[in-house]
Amino acid sequence: MEPRVRVHRLAEQVADRVRAQIINGELADGDPLPKADELIRRYQVSAPTLREAMRILEAEGLITVRRGRLGGAVVHRPSPANLGYNLGLVLAAQHSGIGDVAVALRHVEPACAALCAAREDRALTVVPRLRELHEEYLASIGDLPTVVGVSRRFHEALVSLCGNPPLIVLAGALEALWSSHEEGWASRTEPRGVPLSQREESGAVHGRILELIEAGESEAVHQLVAAHLASAQRNPQPAGSPSIDLTLLRELMLPPGEAGEAD
Repeated sequence: MEPRVRVHRLAEQVADRVRAQIINGELADGDPLPKADELIRRYQVSAPTLREAMRILEAEGLITVRRGRLGGAVVHRPSPANLGYNLGLVLAAQHSGIGDVAVALRHVEPACAALCAAREDRALTVVPRLRELHEEYLASIGDLPTVVGVSRRFHEALVSLCGNPPLIVLAGALEALWSSHEEGWASRTEPRGVPLSQREESGAVHGRILELIEAGESEAVHQLVAAHLASAQRNPQPAGSPSIDLTLLRELMLPPGEAGEAD
């Protein structure tokens, strides 16, 4: 007996074709999709079928549909933030809290930092970006929400620049979850909640991390990042919720100005 062949619904077929264009790079991040009338002609489907296809892609985080007079669909390349959102859904369903995310990061981020230090091309690919973020941190140290955002980008860069694609994606999803938690906490916290001296201390550690990576000291930077995370992750706990809040992460996945328009 021949295996039963599953026949995709038309909407799934349209979504498959658009998804392939996004994955293959034919549609770039931020590109607008053609208007609905053009897509209907291109794929020879009805308006309800096209709307269903758009809902499939939007649920996957591959497009944002902006409604209203200036509406349309905008492409989003798959990213660790997309995975982070879905990971957050799974963890929330398992009643896992943000503390579990913190523990996971304390294991994987030091490994990423060590890989950054081991890269032969680190002087060109890693060090300039980390130095840029470190200088931005020091320049914005007086503004708590801003400096927390810069700090998170520094830690995210330790992951995104490690050179191992699977680890970048997996650890990047954890970073996205933690960043949404920490930045949300910083926006609700009085600046005096984190003394300037403590921010300066974190900045000094970032500088030392940068120096060790530049020197290729993989083992030393692994140990330093692990110790730094164990200390730094204590800050959001008193003011933050122990549960995983996906609202801010969903907003961070969208380009500026689109979070409110996608509703």
